[in-house]
Amino acid sequence: MEIYSNNRQGWSCFIYLCLCGAICESFRYSVPEEKKSGSLVANVLKDLKVDVKELSARKAQLVSEGTKQYFQLDPNSGNVIVQERIDQEALCGQKDPCTLLSEIVLENPLQVHRIEVQIEDVNDNPPQFSKKEYLFEISEHTSTKTRIPLESAEDADKGENTVQNYLISPNDHFILDVQNRSDGSKYVELILQKQLDREEEPQLFLILSAVDGGSPRKTGTAKIVIDVLDANDNAPQFHQSVYKVKLMENCLPNTLVTRVDATDRDLGSYGDITFSFSQLPDTVARSFKLNKYTGELTVAGKIDYEENRNYEINIRASDGGGLSAYCKVIVEVEDRNDNAPAVTLISLTSPLPEDSPPDTLVALFRITDQDSGDNSRTGCTPSENLPFMLKASENNYYQLVTQQPLDREKASEYNITITASDQGSPRLTSTRIINVQISDVNDNAPLFEKSTYEMQIQENNIPGLLIGLVCADDLDTAQNAKLTYSLLPGKISDQLVSSFVSINSETGNLYAIRSLDYEQLKDFKVTVRAVDSGSPPLSSEVMVRVVVMDENDNAPFILYPLQNGTSPSNDLVPREAEAGYLVTKAVAVDRDSGQNSWLSYELLKATEPGLFSVGSQNGEVKTMRPINKRDTYKQKLIIGVRDNGHPPQSTSATLSILLVDGFSDPYMKMVDIPKDEVVEEEDHILTMYLVICLAVISFIFLISMLVLVAIKIHKRRKFVESSALNFPVGPYFPENSGDVDAGSLSRAYNYEVCLAGGSLSSEFRFLRPFFPVFSVEPPHNKVESRISSTSQEIPSHAVEGQLMNQKIYEKS
Repeated sequence: MEIYSNNRQGWSCFIYLCLCGAICESFRYSVPEEKKSGSLVANVLKDLKVDVKELSARKAQLVSEGTKQYFQLDPNSGNVIVQERIDQEALCGQKDPCTLLSEIVLENPLQVHRIEVQIEDVNDNPPQFSKKEYLFEISEHTSTKTRIPLESAEDADKGENTVQNYLISPNDHFILDVQNRSDGSKYVELILQKQLDREEEPQLFLILSAVDGGSPRKTGTAKIVIDVLDANDNAPQFHQSVYKVKLMENCLPNTLVTRVDATDRDLGSYGDITFSFSQLPDTVARSFKLNKYTGELTVAGKIDYEENRNYEINIRASDGGGLSAYCKVIVEVEDRNDNAPAVTLISLTSPLPEDSPPDTLVALFRITDQDSGDNSRTGCTPSENLPFMLKASENNYYQLVTQQPLDREKASEYNITITASDQGSPRLTSTRIINVQISDVNDNAPLFEKSTYEMQIQENNIPGLLIGLVCADDLDTAQNAKLTYSLLPGKISDQLVSSFVSINSETGNLYAIRSLDYEQLKDFKVTVRAVDSGSPPLSSEVMVRVVVMDENDNAPFILYPLQNGTSPSNDLVPREAEAGYLVTKAVAVDRDSGQNSWLSYELLKATEPGLFSVGSQNGEVKTMRPINKRDTYKQKLIIGVRDNGHPPQSTSATLSILLVDGFSDPYMKMVDIPKDEVVEEEDHILTMYLVICLAVISFIFLISMLVLVAIKIHKRRKFVESSALNFPVGPYFPENSGDVDAGSLSRAYNYEVCLAGGSLSSEFRFLRPFFPVFSVEPPHNKVESRISSTSQEIPSHAVEGQLMNQKIYEKS
């Protein structure tokens, strides 16, 4: 046991020494920065003491200690090559040396070899200044040998590749002094060698260059701008010592006489010049003024040749430092033509009628001039492009007369400018504006704003309601432009226009006299005349079309089922009817038009709410489910009809429906007994009594029905005669009497019940569609319609009597 323990410790020590020897062995190589990818760094076969086959067999790998792999090992050749371009400045900055650490790992047995690759710097960065341009301000009195420190350039490279020297562009005033700091870096100073003079050279431009020691050398440059500050070392100087000026008499105040100019080579307050009078006489002070900033000499008072023919003015220029200079201004006054011609108006005709003939005298005037010689000779011209002309007379008199016809509507007045000028030097002119008003003549008829007018009005309007406005304009003025409106006589629907509309004679407002009905009158036309008050009066006419707008003022009228109160409408429905069975069809009409006549149907109330439905568009009454035995045999439906107007109007009708098991005979004497009912046997004597009672009741019911039919036929004749006046049919029936899908009125249908005597089965026959039974037809057709109509009503009463007999029979 002890021997085994000693052997185990020996092997552990041996393995530990082997691993330590493998990991600690390292190789060192170097490679310049900026090498391209794939460049050779070194071949490690010799250092590893292996050949290519063993290197590949042992799965040699190059592992970088950093996160980024800059090198890779080719196991087929043993070459370590650059995998990615290396920038020494970005990788290590100013750190020296710059080394990348990697490991070559060999398996079977495991060996780890440390590789240190030193990145050698190359001169790939030029020196750079922090600014492209440096500005310095130096006074021109700065003494020589003054030192100005300059900013050093920076170079990302190291060693000899960093900045080694500074250079300055050639100049007469400055030199460079390059010195070393304690850390070996260099700094530079600018030394003033020659005195500056701002007046000769106000600004200097120098180029500072920094040169590194690499191969090839790289250079960085910056511009140095030196502004030379001024000192008051120059006095003002006038451009001329004497200024000679000629000035016309009677010139206006603020007239510029001359401008004296002086300059100072200094800057700032030393170069600011102010001007002032020196030794100022009273005559100069009264007549002239001087702008102390611009040096402008202007007229301040009256300049008269007869008072002073010349002036001598002394002017001083001073800068901000107290230095001054002087000059003299000599002003010679010249005589001039200083009296303009005058226009004197003698007579004027205004206003002037627009129908004045040509050559009509408008104005008479005279021109005078106080000057003499050529300065007193005058000429006269009127404004151009006017229907007037001048006629010259003796002694400088002129006549203004008409040359062309006048039109006040184009120009109601004229401002005629008369320009008079002399022949002096320079020529003087004067103007006189003559205002001529043109009086109106009635030569224009009224003009309406539109060639035709179209107005709209809602029906059922209030009498006196404003329909619209017609407006005419007359180019004339005053009384000639005062218009009166009137309606021309005419007829509308065989009635006078004045019974429908009226017009305000002053404003042209058109009013409705009566309430209009769209159903009777959809539109009409009237003619309006406008007459002015001139002499003679002129007039014009215009056509006005008034369109009556429909209003929802008519409720729907139900044609079927009839609601006359004497003959209720009853429809028969067999109990065997399935869902969707067509019972009947409600028909209504609306006298309005457009959407006001669009009708919709709805079921308002029903005995059995879920048994029947009404089509909203066509009014068809259909069953919604099969009829069962628990449904009441007599059903009552209230059908509502509503139009699409605003606000909508509606009406309703009641429809009675009888549920029967089958049709037996025309008088419905017997109704089928349900199969599930069992008739109990009764005594033969009681049966005989019931048969006798039933026969008596049937006989009385038959007599009553005959009397009722006679009464109904008589009333029907009166109803048809009265209804024919309000609801014409046939070829004169309204256009909207089509089906519901095409308008508001659907066709009515005639139902005829044919019953076979003694038979329990029924036959329901659907005959051709026709218009309501109260339509006007030939006499022989009236009888057929009445019989057909009556054939619908008799079964309904027969059913009621038969059902009553059945109940009595069941009770007995």
